[in-house]
Amino acid sequence: MSFELGPALLFCPADRPERFAGALAKADAVILDLEDAVLPEAKAKARANLLAAELDPSRVIVRVNDPASAHFGDDLEAVARTPFRTVMVAKTEDPATLDAFGEEYALLALCETAAGVLRAPEIAAHPRVVALMWGAEDLVASIGGTASRFADGGYRDIARHARSRVLFAAAAHGRAAIDAVHLDIDDAAGLAQEAADAAASGFRATACIHPKQVPTIREAYRPDAATLDWARVVLAAAEGERGVFRFEGRMVDEPVLRHARAVLARA
Repeated sequence: MSFELGPALLFCPADRPERFAGALAKADAVILDLEDAVLPEAKAKARANLLAAELDPSRVIVRVNDPASAHFGDDLEAVARTPFRTVMVAKTEDPATLDAFGEEYALLALCETAAGVLRAPEIAAHPRVVALMWGAEDLVASIGGTASRFADGGYRDIARHARSRVLFAAAAHGRAAIDAVHLDIDDAAGLAQEAADAAASGFRATACIHPKQVPTIREAYRPDAATLDWARVVLAAAEGERGVFRFEGRMVDEPVLRHARAVLARA
């Protein structure tokens, strides 16, 4: 099983069923959230909403509570009674806990604690995992920090390290990597810069928390016309070459051709 969704994945609280259809219509996929977006007293109702949801299962991800949570078992039981089989597992730390899911599930493991980030390579190797995502706020809280970003909006080094580690772990095991949410909903410029960096770095998607962020993410992942033209032309030129060759003053070898293929894959 592979990850075929993206690039804009929109979180939607599972206790707000009136938002389900609209969220799915606006984004590439909707993440129905049973975890942080739902208060403990509303979790049973959120699971009931999940059971009643009539949505395209191929574009729905369900975020369940972390395996150490008292809510995890109830979440699994509820998901099993729905057609939804793509599940995001919050605060994944031990790959063995993912054995709770049968082979019919595709898992997005959320590495958002110190233990989860450190074990990201082991988590990515689990046969049911199709993607890794990282989360900045829970991560910094798990190590006793108070802020994942500087005052100018940029990530602190510790968050950037975690982001890179999760991306490397995903790539090393052939899994997709999903970038974290940008919490400042009105900071379109910051989101655009962050999503463009994610796309250029190799992330396959970016999660978001508001519909207005979806167009910005899509635009950031979509190559511009000049880049698309370069990719097509350099790949065409390679058909008549053997190994390394010179193209428009630049040396072209297999890594450059892989870059070009990646560009076309995002078109």
